[in-house]
Amino acid sequence: MLDSAGGKAAARPRAVALVGPYGSGKSTICEGLLAAAGLPGRNSGKPATTVATRVAQCSMAGERWTILDCPGSVEFAYDAACALAVADLAILVCEPAPEKAVAAGALLRLLREARVPHLLFINKVDTLGVRVRDTIAALQAWSQQPLVLRQVPIREGERVTGYVDLVSERAYRYRPGEPSQLVAIPETVADREKEARASLLEALADHDDALLEKILEDVAPTADEVYRDLHKDVAERAIVPVMLGAGETAAGIRRLWKALRHDAPDPAETASRLGLAPAGEPLLQVFRTVYAGHAGKLSYARVWRGEVRDGATLNGQRLAGLHGFEGGTPAKIGSAGLGDVVGLGRLESVVTGMTLGSPAASVTLPWPEPPASVHALTIATENRKDDVKLHSALQKLVEEDPCIAVFQDAEMGATVLRGQGEMHLNAAVDRLAKSSGLKVSTAPPQVPFRETIRKPVRQHARLKRQTGGHGQFADVTLEIAPRARDSGFEFRDRIVGGAVPKQYIPAVGEAAEVALGKGPLGHRVVDVEVVLVDGTFHSVDSSDMAFKTATRMAMQEGLAKADPVMLEPIDHVTISVPSEYTPSAQRLITSRRGRILGYDEREGWPGWDDVQAQIPEAELQGLIIDLRSSTMGLGTFRHEFDHLAEAH
Repeated sequence: MLDSAGGKAAARPRAVALVGPYGSGKSTICEGLLAAAGLPGRNSGKPATTVATRVAQCSMAGERWTILDCPGSVEFAYDAACALAVADLAILVCEPAPEKAVAAGALLRLLREARVPHLLFINKVDTLGVRVRDTIAALQAWSQQPLVLRQVPIREGERVTGYVDLVSERAYRYRPGEPSQLVAIPETVADREKEARASLLEALADHDDALLEKILEDVAPTADEVYRDLHKDVAERAIVPVMLGAGETAAGIRRLWKALRHDAPDPAETASRLGLAPAGEPLLQVFRTVYAGHAGKLSYARVWRGEVRDGATLNGQRLAGLHGFEGGTPAKIGSAGLGDVVGLGRLESVVTGMTLGSPAASVTLPWPEPPASVHALTIATENRKDDVKLHSALQKLVEEDPCIAVFQDAEMGATVLRGQGEMHLNAAVDRLAKSSGLKVSTAPPQVPFRETIRKPVRQHARLKRQTGGHGQFADVTLEIAPRARDSGFEFRDRIVGGAVPKQYIPAVGEAAEVALGKGPLGHRVVDVEVVLVDGTFHSVDSSDMAFKTATRMAMQEGLAKADPVMLEPIDHVTISVPSEYTPSAQRLITSRRGRILGYDEREGWPGWDDVQAQIPEAELQGLIIDLRSSTMGLGTFRHEFDHLAEAH
């Protein structure tokens, strides 16, 4: 990194986000980076599945770094989007098999939308059974920026045993768990190295006239010139460098560190990309919220400007503790400056995505919207006395994870959690139980079935009770008839001659509507017309209550005779999948009693289709599980209520 005078500038703390499809080995890369920086690994064995962004800080060659290890599962993609919003650079980790390039496609789009500079790390090269150029070609189909090799592999038979660095033109042999060994460039790879280096220089020359002139004059640029252009082009998102390695054996990890040190933008460059002026009050942005037991609420934030100290006032609230994350463990610090990632203690009204300033933020930075929910569970305490405690715990859960939505289903008498899939909601419930000590149970949500009737009926009912003193008397004759779908309930009367006094008629209408709350099949009745056509009364014993009771009796008997039928909600569903999985999505729709309406290319998503369909809501439970199972975890859907239809 160079300063304005062309000399070496003091490196400020930088943040790099690690993203990658589930199973790509991303967290192993994170462990390797921390180990190379002299920090012990988190696990002695294979890293656990990441379900929330892990924040770990370290020093490498005298420079401070924050590594944001993001979840790989698409169900936790919003965590990755939040981390990318505060990162200087992203490393996209992917597998070498060309057929798995589609799994990285959605992440390449996410990086493009977030406008985050990134490089690509092809992991597991020790399993590489194809040419690297074939893998790059498959990945290039999903990237709008050119993918440019920084290294070419050295093979011995079918094994990749090392690489040639295209900037320094030096060759290295992998040594498991140790730094790679400098070796002579093998003759077998010399021609490929020259070809790949020429491609790298040509890509850089597209954005540097001076370098282009050197290439045309056949003058070799210096390594410093190439590093300078790489840094500039990466920061401007003009190219995507491609690195190679194997996280399990730490192969290529130190070379990855070197690329990060050269290529990652300075936090001031990132702040400028976000449109922030360099001068002004201290400015931070919160990208994660955690409730840490007795320690209380901790807001993870990136410092974009100025300095913040423990006890400072941010957006009108006094900061109660400032934390760093050396090796991933929160520890109190006294102050933080531009580029630092910190934990802010007990800022109760602060939420994820909020911009903070001292004393108040003068700008608001954009923030990604949580995706629509695709899976649901009902949740209940095993002891009803814990319901108040559950409500409080759910509020904290939603604050920690904006992708969780909680609502009360009054009709079913249930608390419903909505989220991004089975793994997402199960992780949320586990976290809820551990953090609050609550014993909870979950179940699939009930479908709001409805009823209607197929034929009209005429029903008479009489209430006559004498209990001493005033009695109860009411007599009604009702005509109950079906209405057009979605036309709702209507009540009228055709009383003549005062057979039912006017003051009692509204009570009949109210009781008729209430009686539709539960029909003969056990569900709410819809699209029905009720007409009061006749009746009698008693001058002393009749009352609103008596007429309501008689009406309920007539409705109960009449609805059962009117050929009742069950209705189920039908949703309009849009399933989004890579085009190669469109047939799988269509088969899934038909297997769930759905009706395909058509499909077209997803707007703004080259290589993806949107399949339109109508599917019974009862069939949506678990749809996301089957969809992701048949699309390498990539498919998703959105839905909204469309109409009611007779259940078959």
